[in-house]
Amino acid sequence: MLTQAIQDYLKAIYKLSEHSSGEGEGGGKLGAVTTNDLARELKVAPASVTNMLKRLSDMHLASYTSYKGVTLSEAGSKAALEIIRHHRLLELYLKEALGYSWDKVHDEAETLEHHISEEFEDRIAAMLGDPSYDPHGDPIPSKNGTVPPTSTTPLAALDTGMNAIVSRVSDANPEFLRYCASVGIVPRVEVQILAKTPSSETLTLRIGSSEAAREHVVGSVVAEQVFIENFTPSST
Repeated sequence: MLTQAIQDYLKAIYKLSEHSSGEGEGGGKLGAVTTNDLARELKVAPASVTNMLKRLSDMHLASYTSYKGVTLSEAGSKAALEIIRHHRLLELYLKEALGYSWDKVHDEAETLEHHISEEFEDRIAAMLGDPSYDPHGDPIPSKNGTVPPTSTTPLAALDTGMNAIVSRVSDANPEFLRYCASVGIVPRVEVQILAKTPSSETLTLRIGSSEAAREHVVGSVVAEQVFIENFTPSST
C-alpha cells in the first residue's frame, strides 16, 4: 500500500509531465519533471522533493537523475492513473449524487481519494454509468489505465466567427470556476467568437446555441484556461 505522500507525488509528477511533453492527457510519451516544478506544485522544499524522488527511484516507481529531472516508470504511471481515477470519479460523485457545486469538489476529492477501496471505486463508477469525464471536463482514466482523449486547444486560439464546443475548464482556482459557471462557460456548451480584440486581449462570445444564448466579453486569462473542441467557421 502506497502512502498518501507517495500517491501525491506520483499524481503531481504525472500531471506535470504531460505539460513538459507537450502532449494532452493520454496523448503520448510523458516528459521529465524538474525538482523545482514539483516543489512549486506540492508547496514543499526542493530538498524534500529530492529525498522523495530518490525513494521513488528505489521503489522502481520513477527514474530520477540529478539536474535532469524525474520520469515515472510503468508501475509509477499505473499508480498515478489509479489515484487520478479515484479523484475524478469522486468529483463527479460529489456533484451528481451529493449536490456539490463544481468549485467545491476538488478539495473534498483530494482528501477522500486516498481512502476509498477498489470496491467503492467500482460502485461509484457503476452508479455514474462508467463516466469518461469529470465535472470540469477532465478525462477519467479507465480501470485498465486508458485515458480518454481531451482537447489542449484554448479558447484564445480561435478567430472571430468561429464556433466551438467547450471541452474542459481549468479547475485550478475555485473563484475562476464560479465565474465561468456564472456566465455559462461549462463543458459541452457551444460558443461562438463574435469579436476578438488583440490590443485589449478580449473576446466577445455568444454562449449557448438556443434562444437563451447570451453575449459576454472575457479576457485572455479566461480564454487561456477554457479548452475547446469541434471548432468550425460560423455558418452565419
